[in-house]
Amino acid sequence: MALSCGIVGLPNVGKSTIFNALTRSAQALAANYPFATIEPNIGEVAVPDERLAVLAEICDSERIVHATIRFVDIAGLVRGASRGEGLGNAFLSHIRETDAVAAVVRCFEDPNVSHVEGSPDPLRDIEIIDIEMALADLETMGRRRERLARETRANPKLAPTLEAAERLCAALEAGKPARSFPAESLERAFARESFLLTAKPVLYVANVDEAQIREPGPLARLVFAHAEEEGSRAIALCGKIEAELAGLSEEEAADFRAELGIERAGLDRLIVSGYDLLGLMTFLTAGEKESRAWTIEKGTKAPQAAGKIHSDIERGFIRAEIVSYDDYARLRSMDALRSAGLLRSEGKDYAMQEGDVVNFRFNV
Repeated sequence: MALSCGIVGLPNVGKSTIFNALTRSAQALAANYPFATIEPNIGEVAVPDERLAVLAEICDSERIVHATIRFVDIAGLVRGASRGEGLGNAFLSHIRETDAVAAVVRCFEDPNVSHVEGSPDPLRDIEIIDIEMALADLETMGRRRERLARETRANPKLAPTLEAAERLCAALEAGKPARSFPAESLERAFARESFLLTAKPVLYVANVDEAQIREPGPLARLVFAHAEEEGSRAIALCGKIEAELAGLSEEEAADFRAELGIERAGLDRLIVSGYDLLGLMTFLTAGEKESRAWTIEKGTKAPQAAGKIHSDIERGFIRAEIVSYDDYARLRSMDALRSAGLLRSEGKDYAMQEGDVVNFRFNV
């Protein structure tokens, strides 16, 4: 199953509007009342990649195939969700099934759009999300810690893991998410094994109004400062405008963006940020049949990348013939790249790099 990014937040912050714009659909009910979304909506979204059009032109490809990312629109969360308030239990179970979190917070005033907490306050909303997920994690950890304590009495070698679990619980009780521990720590490993909600990487999405498209206002700036302090990431976009852009043709959308004075759609930034948040990267193949982007996790070795195309290629892997996209776009032919010494032959231990243009050699 493809890795997924859950779109979360309080009710009426624009989650479903953004999801519908992302997927160019109306499958998520966007309404001015809490809990318009009950069951999660799921959509596969193409990852924008301008390199594919260039490769297709060079190779006269018949078609272009983009990489994709899965977004999940999840029911709104309210105070007390960890105790079952609102649709809390459903929210927590649905977010547990995703691999990363895009937390949407409202950063604009509008008397015609109600807010479940009375008024927009993105830091308060983030705190509510964090507290409810931490409380759910503490409940999970309580059960895991008790079981681990019993196992440690029988097997003292498990003591370091129990100590890590204790530190993890202490952090959660102090309001710190599991992701605040170093990536390679015992605490993070235990958090991943326990499917903790606060272990998931987070992208904060500040949903602004039309007046803040080019210059985010004070509420959005608070979100960026919070993300920087936490070591997370944040973007700002206007869900209303993005929904309008999604309903236009590419040419019309380009004219509308120019009129608004924005170079790149906010949704494109959201998709690319979500892709990166999931630890994903892209390698490219190009030929007469198609120019294509293939999704792999960062650090993937060449044979395993070949397996994304076909398992036979991984089994019979001999070598990977690789050029960088920038060199290919500049010289525009394999003969020229070969003459310039820019075509590399890489073996089984080669870790793929973002934008590698690859031809895999293999035994049938």
